[in-house]
Amino acid sequence: MIKAAKSISALGLAAALSGGVMAGEVEDRFMQMIESGDAYSADTLMPLFEQLQPVDTDFMLGTWHGGKFDGGKEPDPLNWYGKRFTSRSDVEPLLFTAPDGSVQTYSKLGGAQMREIKFGDQVSAALIYDQQPIMDYFRKVNDDVVIGLGDIKGKPLDFFFHLTRDK
Repeated sequence: MIKAAKSISALGLAAALSGGVMAGEVEDRFMQMIESGDAYSADTLMPLFEQLQPVDTDFMLGTWHGGKFDGGKEPDPLNWYGKRFTSRSDVEPLLFTAPDGSVQTYSKLGGAQMREIKFGDQVSAALIYDQQPIMDYFRKVNDDVVIGLGDIKGKPLDFFFHLTRDK
């Protein structure tokens, strides 16, 4: 019951009572959340994430600028920039902004690859770290924004982030 109540508050009572949320409403909600910079819990984000459309690995190709749903409360010692998907087998999973403003690869955690993997009831692009027990699942907000869910072995499934395609 608590989870249902949180879902209703996250999606809006009218949408929940009408039997679901239209794709555009979920997109609008995520875009508002990203623009606000506020913190959002996994209980709020998961029901929305589950309604997003999957993406294939070709969709993810390119460089993406990232952000977190932590409201800026978590310190970022890495100065995380985002991720770069060169091909299915060549992904730089962590990019950072260097003091000179350049975007560089954070190589201490190694590289990654992409595959299409089932999470929940949908098959979508996922990033699999080569040397770490980490996978990131992706779902599409729109043609330039995806939501990622980080799955770190042994930790709760509650790390959400967003990526915006670099132009």
